[in-house]
Amino acid sequence: MSNEKPPPGTDFIRQIIAEDLASGKHSTVVTRFPPEPNGYLHIGHAKSITLNFGVASEVPGGRCHLRFDDSNPETEDAEYIEAIKQDVKWLGYDWGDHLFHASDYFEELYAFAVHLIKSGKAYVCSLSEEDIRKYRGTVTKAGTGSPYRDRSVEENLDLLGRMRAGEFADGEHVLRAKIDMAASNMKMRDPLLYRIRHAPHYRTGSDWCIYPMYDFTHCLSDAMENITHSLCTLEFENNRELYDWILDNVPAPAKPRQIEFARLNLNYTVMSKRKLVELVDGGHVSGWDDPRLPTIAGLRRRGVTPEAIRDFCERIGVAKANSTVDVALFEHSIRDDLNTKTPRVMGVLDPLKLVIVNYPEDESEDFDAPYFPDDPPKMGTRKVPFGRELYIERADFMEDPPKKFFRLAPGREVRLRWAYFVTCVDVVKDEDGEVVEVHCTYDPETKGGDAPDGRRVKGTIHWVSAAHALKAEVRLYDRLFTEANPDADKDVDFVEHLNPHSMDVVSARVEPSLAQAMPGDRFQFERTGYFIADSIDHTTDKPVFNRIVPLRDSWKKIVAKGK
Repeated sequence: MSNEKPPPGTDFIRQIIAEDLASGKHSTVVTRFPPEPNGYLHIGHAKSITLNFGVASEVPGGRCHLRFDDSNPETEDAEYIEAIKQDVKWLGYDWGDHLFHASDYFEELYAFAVHLIKSGKAYVCSLSEEDIRKYRGTVTKAGTGSPYRDRSVEENLDLLGRMRAGEFADGEHVLRAKIDMAASNMKMRDPLLYRIRHAPHYRTGSDWCIYPMYDFTHCLSDAMENITHSLCTLEFENNRELYDWILDNVPAPAKPRQIEFARLNLNYTVMSKRKLVELVDGGHVSGWDDPRLPTIAGLRRRGVTPEAIRDFCERIGVAKANSTVDVALFEHSIRDDLNTKTPRVMGVLDPLKLVIVNYPEDESEDFDAPYFPDDPPKMGTRKVPFGRELYIERADFMEDPPKKFFRLAPGREVRLRWAYFVTCVDVVKDEDGEVVEVHCTYDPETKGGDAPDGRRVKGTIHWVSAAHALKAEVRLYDRLFTEANPDADKDVDFVEHLNPHSMDVVSARVEPSLAQAMPGDRFQFERTGYFIADSIDHTTDKPVFNRIVPLRDSWKKIVAKGK
């Protein structure tokens, strides 16, 4: 998939809206984002949020409602309400005065159900849940009508009233639409409209013990809010016929149009709410805000910005057919956004001591290093202390390097970023033969990183002063799964594909300027990646930095090597 953003206003939904406005069918656009408050939002919801709020904002007078489809008291909670509101606002969208709940309409929905009974288009069914499934038939075999399908209007009204009054146990009766048990669309085979649930609702308490089903609630909530275009993902395509049937058979105040678009599928992760719950409840991740999850809370804690998420949603566009987006495109949007925002600093993730043997033992000096090397005036400079003993990345030294290794090796000269040229003259090894120190000499004439005689070196490496560096916990987050489609094989539990290195924790050394970092501050560690001071665990006494994303996508190389 291309990194280029599609031209604005070219997707099929915007074309439909433009045609409706041009024809006079609508004078403005009213959309809605309708989450169920039974979990946390994820990156897939972000696509729906940006689409619904985006198309409304492009039309004079347009608006987008935030409506909680809260018709299942057994799974919904006020905690999720607040988390969803926080996520939507964090993404940069505002519903203004248009915050609604399906539970606002419980009385009206009940009245619509009564209307369907009176018009002979709904009945109370006393089959068990198992028998309802059995009577429904299959995709190749027509269903069989319920033995209760021909109850009289009076009996149905009486039973529904007694259901509401709490006379019956859960599952004893349901209200069903009377449509067509031979319909090719199985959604139309007398679907359920109401079920009994003796469970308190987080908003209405114990006022109700019958609750409307999603398909009944959603279309009528849209109508009562005068939604013009009800945008939903492709799994609701078969529901559209029922959506229209209900609106056609009750005195609905409006007739919204349901339009389906492809949901966002991202490789190397899972979007299923059930699977996300399994990861959280099973202890595979630390919680809903674990930075490895695709939840908005997790992405926020990881350090991804709302601008990057919105940019990503614009890049993938709006399509009619489902597809899977490469997570590398998401990472491109993240890097593209952070590149212009994050100050550059130096941090060494896998420290190897470097001793400059001809540098005075008791001396140190400071170098002025710009936070933005390509635009020094942007945020000024900081002082980077330098001394005889430094830390460099272990990967920046090799005793027996290959031909195209341009970093430090015996007899080789490299540039220390902002400081001096150094040449490796010796190494110190431990009893296992591992290099624990690299000894170098420095050229005092190359102060600032340039040689007055014009000689050049091919390698520049970053470093921190051993005497001044801060110890920091650095969490190196990577893709959650080793397989691009972790739940493709139905015979293998998807958790079997969890990446054991989705979070590696290292003890790093970072430059002392980061002592001032506050939770939520972002940085680019030069040559290493983008990082954020963790919003929960970071303190000045114990710095904790999360890697947002590496500087480039090295995943394919890592997988190829079996690491």
